[in-house]
Amino acid sequence: PKQTNPIISSPKSLFLSPSLPKAPSSSSSTQKQYPGKINDPLLSLSKRSLNLSVLTLFLNGFLTNSSKSEETEVLQRYTDSKEGFTLLVPSSFNKVEKAGATVLFEEVGKGSNNVGVVVNPVRLNTLSEFGSPEFVVDKLIQAEKRKESTKDAEVIGVTERSGQGGLQVYEFEYKVDSTRGGMKRIFSAAFVASKKLYLLNIAHSDKPESPLDAQTRTMLEQVLHSFDAAPQT
Repeated sequence: PKQTNPIISSPKSLFLSPSLPKAPSSSSSTQKQYPGKINDPLLSLSKRSLNLSVLTLFLNGFLTNSSKSEETEVLQRYTDSKEGFTLLVPSSFNKVEKAGATVLFEEVGKGSNNVGVVVNPVRLNTLSEFGSPEFVVDKLIQAEKRKESTKDAEVIGVTERSGQGGLQVYEFEYKVDSTRGGMKRIFSAAFVASKKLYLLNIAHSDKPESPLDAQTRTMLEQVLHSFDAAPQT
């Protein structure tokens, strides 16, 4: 039998109910200050070697910094015109098929780190008809705690923002400690449009021995804030 994604399935059931400067010539400056030593070959060689060493160290540092910046995760736009939503996803994540998910992207080799969206028809016109952001996240946490694998769940933050055309979007952040994968950080967003509930869930490992780093957190927040209704064409 097909297994549903544990992070995505419970919310579904919940709602359905610079360039280098050119260095001055070492020989010319030496000639002005020490005219008697300019012809010393050992002094010239040592100064030249020192300049090359400094330049090499500088370039190595510059190249190292460049490599680090290139390691930053690239995000790409994913739009589902049929269902009517759009978001940014990490370009290194693979799109996979999973029962219960409208779309799911997983980190290569770490499927527990994923970005998923569920879309379902509802009788609501707006999300506020269901309740406030605090009310909704409380229901989400209750649903998480009802799972046998959940040891603990804690809300970190709740907010509300405007999306496409003033669309009401709720955003949540919470932690889950589970027997399946340990500690996880969950970022979630929800909105209602055209009698459909759109729910985004971002799950990422956040274990004490390898906590969520600032760079990854920033990337996940970008994904969270990008979730919106697709522009009308």
